Amino acid sequence: MTVPKPGPPTSAPARPADPRQTVERAVAALDGLADRPLAEHVEVFERVHAALGEALASPAGTA
Repeated sequence: MTVPKPGPPTSAPARPADPRQTVERAVAALDGLADRPLAEHVEVFERVHAALGEALASPAGTA
């Protein structure tokens, strides 16, 4: 029985985002929040919270 040889990877693994950029984008999402309907605030805060959590959990965020 012949075992197939693995070929080269089709693409390089994705590099994790720089946590500082993630934080900057998350905080930027708060710009103009006061001008948006109050009903949208919770969703925005939840997205920002999730992004900040991801930045802290990233390997680069622990250095």
